[in-house]
Amino acid sequence: MGNPKAFLTVPRKEAGYRPVHDRIHDFGEVEQTLNTKDRQEQASRCMECGVPFCHWACPLGNKNPEWNDALYRGEWETAYKILKKTNDFPEFTGRICPALCEKSCVLNLSMGEPVTNRENEAAIAERAYLEGYVTIENPERNGLKVAVIGAGPAGLAAANQLNYKGFEVTVFDKNEAAGGLLRYGIPNFKLNKKIIDRRIDVMEQEGVHFVYQTPCDAEKLAKMDFSGDMAPFAGFDAYVLSTGTPVARDLNIPGRELKGVHLALELLSQQNRVLAGMEFDADERVTAHDKNVLVIGGGDTGSDCIGTSHRQGAKSVTQIEIMPKPPVGQNPATPWPNWPVVLKTTSSHEEGCTRRWNINTLEFLGENGKLTGVKVQPIDWKPNPEGGRPIMVEAGPVEVIKAEIVFLAMGFIKPQQPEFPSNVFVAGDAASGASLVVRAIASGRKTAEAIDKYFKAK
Repeated sequence: MGNPKAFLTVPRKEAGYRPVHDRIHDFGEVEQTLNTKDRQEQASRCMECGVPFCHWACPLGNKNPEWNDALYRGEWETAYKILKKTNDFPEFTGRICPALCEKSCVLNLSMGEPVTNRENEAAIAERAYLEGYVTIENPERNGLKVAVIGAGPAGLAAANQLNYKGFEVTVFDKNEAAGGLLRYGIPNFKLNKKIIDRRIDVMEQEGVHFVYQTPCDAEKLAKMDFSGDMAPFAGFDAYVLSTGTPVARDLNIPGRELKGVHLALELLSQQNRVLAGMEFDADERVTAHDKNVLVIGGGDTGSDCIGTSHRQGAKSVTQIEIMPKPPVGQNPATPWPNWPVVLKTTSSHEEGCTRRWNINTLEFLGENGKLTGVKVQPIDWKPNPEGGRPIMVEAGPVEVIKAEIVFLAMGFIKPQQPEFPSNVFVAGDAASGASLVVRAIASGRKTAEAIDKYFKAK
């Protein structure tokens, strides 16, 4: 460590966000950056821990102390090389990861001010592109071909690693461009899509092939049936199924058929496509413009709906969550090493939103087929005497929240996969159910390693 006492003298400093009055008028990234001096000073706070829990907490096993030390010393290329060994896409995780490493940082556990690992990671990745540390590699080929089905973070990581191992890799995706939820689920104000395009361009130069608008039937893949529309998938030695969790959790209550009730991704994916230049008819367009918006679901997807609604010109935005409001700062019910369930206020929440907890949704109300409001009721949770899930009980009178548009952001359903032959490997959310981008990348890397071992054992 260059400065083993920096954590005592240098406070945590975040880059912060662009001013609200500025950012809500565009879809540019909201997060700002620190200057080089401040960034290196933040990296110096990474102390020489006896046991660096950040290693354990990160699904990728990122070597935060090593690249933070290189960053502090101004050795940006070294920092990038260390980071690249464990993380294929630091430019993605540096923007959107919830930073499990920071939650386990010794400085967080001791004083509530973890090292700014996520921001440091993003800064290293951007400097790598700027100064040419991201170079094109041309691996020696081993004569084997792998089809990666699904171009989300898991599929891209698997493809990247398989390519480096010498496989000829073709990535198929049902959409018109690569990225999966990185492109079609995460708003541009959190992840500019040019960042994805830049990485895909590198992968293509390194030999990875991409084929778009080509859906795959998992049931036919399980039977190795490559007839008809499955013809593009014929002739590969192995397959990676990384199609994510395509089915969102719905809310089938009275009034679900009303115009104005949408799944969250109907809003998010369409808005991202509009920003990419795609056009939609007026009756197809999902927009919150001049409407009272209700978001059902308190997670990150719900937050993304809030930010998108603001930028579309919503009249008002309300978010409801069926679970209780988490405490601020620390939660005795989820001590370390558990993930801290605490109140999270995102940049989108800061832009204006009424937030309510312990609210159950009963019915969508409408007139002439169009949504006008949502009937809800305050509830509470009491322990189940038989154990298991707590019991929901009424805690207040039924009320109506005025809304002309609703977004359902309640998560996704884990896909049920058929039994596949031994040369088909399932990665990411397609295997685990909905999770974090960093876990998807880790899964893709492990899948690539499993495929390599599979063929070496033959």
